[in-house]
Amino acid sequence: MEEMIELTNGKKNISRSKIQYEANIEHFKMRGFVPLDKVKKEIKKATVKDISDKVVQLKPKKKKTRKKK
Repeated sequence: MEEMIELTNGKKNISRSKIQYEANIEHFKMRGFVPLDKVKKEIKKATVKDISDKVVQLKPKKKKTRKKK
């Protein structure tokens, strides 16, 4: 039986055979896939303060004036 390897690009996880992965490493790197055991980063939870700091306040729209007939 072929040895399987798990790949991820951050959003999607796929499993391919090790032989297929090694034959197409450049293809997988170009698409952003790396082996799952190399990634293993903790996902940081966003807090309300972090989100509110990044929100851009919109300027009020100018009212268009029309000539009265």
